[in-house]
Amino acid sequence: MTDILIKPLEDAQDAPEDSPDATGEVEAVDRPDNPLADWLTVPDVPILPVWARNWASLRANTGAFAKVTWWHSRYHALRSPKYAVKIVGYSARGAFRGGRRLWPVLATQDHTRAIKALRAQAKAKPEDTVLAAQAVLAHRERTVARRWRWGTALTLATAAAVALNYASLGLQFAAGCLMCGGLTAIGWSDEAQILDHGTPPLRIAMDSQQLNDALRATGLLKQGKGDDEGPKVNCIMGPLRDGNGWAVVFDLPRGGGKKAPDVLAKRVDLAAELGVDEIQVIMSRVRAAHGGNAGRVSMWVADDDPYLAPPTTSPLEALDSFSIWDAIPFGQDARGNRVSIPIVWQSMFFGGLPRRGKTFSQRLLTAAGLLDPYVRHYVADFKGGQDWIQMRQVAHRLVLGAEEDAIEAFKALLKELLAEMERRFALLRGLPTSICPEGKLTPEIVKRYNMPFILFTVDELQEAFLAVDDQEREEIINDMARIARRGPAAGFISNYASQRPDAKSVPTKLREIITIRYSTQVTDQTSSDMVLGKGKAAQGADASVLSEEHKGVGVLVTGPASFVTVKADMLETAGFNAMCAKGRALREQAGTLTGDAANDPSAIAEASGVTVSPVLSDCLSVMRHSVKMHTADILVRLENLDEDYGDWDAERLAKELDDAGVKRTTKQVNIGGKNLAGYRREDLEAAMPAELLNTR
Repeated sequence: MTDILIKPLEDAQDAPEDSPDATGEVEAVDRPDNPLADWLTVPDVPILPVWARNWASLRANTGAFAKVTWWHSRYHALRSPKYAVKIVGYSARGAFRGGRRLWPVLATQDHTRAIKALRAQAKAKPEDTVLAAQAVLAHRERTVARRWRWGTALTLATAAAVALNYASLGLQFAAGCLMCGGLTAIGWSDEAQILDHGTPPLRIAMDSQQLNDALRATGLLKQGKGDDEGPKVNCIMGPLRDGNGWAVVFDLPRGGGKKAPDVLAKRVDLAAELGVDEIQVIMSRVRAAHGGNAGRVSMWVADDDPYLAPPTTSPLEALDSFSIWDAIPFGQDARGNRVSIPIVWQSMFFGGLPRRGKTFSQRLLTAAGLLDPYVRHYVADFKGGQDWIQMRQVAHRLVLGAEEDAIEAFKALLKELLAEMERRFALLRGLPTSICPEGKLTPEIVKRYNMPFILFTVDELQEAFLAVDDQEREEIINDMARIARRGPAAGFISNYASQRPDAKSVPTKLREIITIRYSTQVTDQTSSDMVLGKGKAAQGADASVLSEEHKGVGVLVTGPASFVTVKADMLETAGFNAMCAKGRALREQAGTLTGDAANDPSAIAEASGVTVSPVLSDCLSVMRHSVKMHTADILVRLENLDEDYGDWDAERLAKELDDAGVKRTTKQVNIGGKNLAGYRREDLEAAMPAELLNTR
């Protein structure tokens, strides 16, 4: 609706002669002689009710009505014999009442009263022949009336019986129902009740009264005195059905001193008063951009736990390519709405307890980068397991494990990233504004100057910090923080994860500059704030309310006041590995395959379809940062990579590698002054098929 400027009449009268009002160019709409003044000042009131303004809400409320109707139908159908007995009883009472009311008419009691009066008078005056004659005439009239009334009744009854006898069964049934209904109406009384009042077994039947009672019980509304309940909220919308739950938008009453953040902080208390688990209560502020204010709250209460449904397979798995410039499909919120994350110019941090889906969620963002050949991957997995091993097909640099050689490789990786970042900034500063208008990467710059986005992924960050001393730890933190702080403008996207949300594993210096954060279940609100940011739990972004059953579910914070609980899409390891192979093919086609992936023998073998002994490939993976390694260390790393190696010993390892074609130039290797049984990486690489060695 077009906004209309309404100027006071006094201002129009006092306006200077050279003003628009004085010249008649602008006329106030509230002038007394304007017949449309009242209509023009009426606010725009929606024509349709809230539940009918969009198809999703219409379907939800129609579906809820259908479910309740179906329940009531079954409820009353089961009790129909009981209702039939009640109707027969009320009909019998009606027949009795009807007969009792009809008898005086048929018996012509009105005539009888006149005859009795005349007889009494004639008895008192026996010589009065007029009275005697009147008595005789009255008696005769009563006799005639009885004959007509009884005759008419019998005739109608006989005609009805004959008609029904020759009528169809349907008409007989309809007539019986009408007669029964009529008799039931006659036999009805104020205390009569045919249908039972069934209450559908709803998990929560939310209404405004229940909402006010809950807010009052938690201290968010003042208690009334006597019969006065006290102040109530103003429901802007609902409560109404919205998907598998109830939605309501309400304003807190003024004068109570309570604000929307106070309601968000009472999430657990409100859930208890509503009789649901806090995971079922989704609340947020309604900001001014969406017509809200500091006291307006949007609340959605699910019928049951909305996050226990089977996870949705990631749509990325079915794609052949993807542009990192687009928002990445990440998961679904409680209402089933898709949640996507734009990661360009951003940095991410993932945290939470082990085995809650943290790594699977983190991999979704890296997987999107696999499908864009103009994304260069730097990956460090300090656990060194199977989760990231297939990134050797794509990653420009890949660090596996938290041993000394892996830590050294990671520190070299950081220095390489910092040098690349400075090179890019120098190049961007020298570009004209027509090509680089904001001093940041553009799609044109990415391809013209060979500056692909760099997706820097670090998993199990706490393992690296625990493996180094304080000085090295501080140096690593400074480098990572510098990349996360300055790198986005140069095309660096940081993607960090840690399963220990404490001050040592998630340093404040690093955590506070991360823009996007995601936390799976943690132990308490303090740990949740460690991942999501200080004070987020008080705002409602609390990952400690998640339970053990909520695997792959976490709280996603995308801004200072923006958060949502998300069930992340499922991308299993097999699907991720297939995407790694797809990403390598895309880069080979675009000519952007570089670094470790271009020279990794196992990756080359997998891409070429050449069969390589699994133990040989795994040994090359665990030795990727060392030119030689003791057998005992290889066995430990193999077990960390795959638990199936847990029962292997040096003898079996030697036999398996010998069968794979490994010819050891020496059985003893000297590392750090210790001359023990071991292997040289070049001996393992020499056992690779000849066609692979020729391609390197």
